[in-house]
Amino acid sequence: MKYHVKDIRQAEEGKRRIEWAEREMPVLRLIRRRFLKEKPLRGVRAGCCLHVTTETANLMITLKAGGAQVTLCASNPLSTQDDVAASLVRHHGIPVFAIKGEDNKTYYDHIQSVIAARPQLTMDDGADVVGILHKEYPDRLPEIIGGTEETTTGVIRLRAMESDGVLGYPIISVNDADTKHLFDNRYGTGQSTIDGIIRATNVLLAGKNVVVAGYGWCGRGVANRAKGMGAHVIVTEIDPTRALEAAMDGFQVMAMARASSVGDIFVTVTGDTSVLRREHFLKMKDGAIVCNSGHFNVEIDIPALKSLSKSTREVRNFVREYVLRSGRRVHLLADGRLVNLSAAEGHPASVMDMSFANQSLSAEYVVKSRSGKIRTEPLQRKVYPVPKDIDREIARLKLQSMGVSIDKLTPEQEKYLSSWQEGT
Repeated sequence: MKYHVKDIRQAEEGKRRIEWAEREMPVLRLIRRRFLKEKPLRGVRAGCCLHVTTETANLMITLKAGGAQVTLCASNPLSTQDDVAASLVRHHGIPVFAIKGEDNKTYYDHIQSVIAARPQLTMDDGADVVGILHKEYPDRLPEIIGGTEETTTGVIRLRAMESDGVLGYPIISVNDADTKHLFDNRYGTGQSTIDGIIRATNVLLAGKNVVVAGYGWCGRGVANRAKGMGAHVIVTEIDPTRALEAAMDGFQVMAMARASSVGDIFVTVTGDTSVLRREHFLKMKDGAIVCNSGHFNVEIDIPALKSLSKSTREVRNFVREYVLRSGRRVHLLADGRLVNLSAAEGHPASVMDMSFANQSLSAEYVVKSRSGKIRTEPLQRKVYPVPKDIDREIARLKLQSMGVSIDKLTPEQEKYLSSWQEGT
């Protein structure tokens, strides 16, 4: 078996950490038990490009339990947990190509290793595998059953491909499932981003001006967690409805042109490019901290920051100090990459339980749709939402695992809701 990990001798530590995460993933555990019996993914080659973490490891183990032949690479050069990668290879026989801190060439070589396994099902976090397959291997697209996408950033890219008429096979947007974005994006990104900032810097958030760029589900989570830590939170937005929501949620809302001069800590979570750029760096306070929790590091214009600086040095792990010509210092965390996965451990397992349950069941849905084992219209070369019955079932299982019970509609209530004849 071919693989490329940092040190296979770290496998035992990785095994213990994977088992610890599994304790907090009861929904995925239930799916794995069924997959072991039914083998719904039997013989399917799954090419996965995801953050190589303890939670992802449990997803890979579940896919393999379902009969899939799994190959995994990292979806970000800094997000890999090396001991986890080693354990997946040694204890589960899964080829993994991922090393924390790998350079750009190695990152893309690892993606090529996954593509070399000729996947019939892709599972992406940022759409890099899908993009390279379409650009470099268009002849292989007809043999691909379908795929899933985990992130907002990836879904944006895939919908652009669909709009341009170039998407070669159906993709399920796991990111759009309620049991994904309402929890993973909001509670997971919110907590883990603050965790990454604190681990990297050890700064006290209380009393600081924290600027959150973007008020989508991730931005909501970061803003609320920072507020809970005592920070004064400022939100920047380009969408008037989201900006209004942020204002009514009690946050200051202003343009980045103004926020850049008052912020102490800046977090970008937009999925777009150059959110923090030259004119903003020039206005920042001495000692400002900037970081990103969006998928790609383009949200911070790092080349512009370098061009403005007379010197740079690493002052702590994951903290690079840029000294501007004015003498003011700007501190960039984790090279502008996902601070929650680079400087911390990513989302808590309990929220990834729902996200990866969506991944597992969406993969099963794609395979069974192609084989005719479930009654659906043939999937076209489009981006699809997670089917509502899957989304609701995951929510039901999660509530069950938490010991939470809810009400059911009575026959009278069902009749009332389905009738137009009942009035006041």
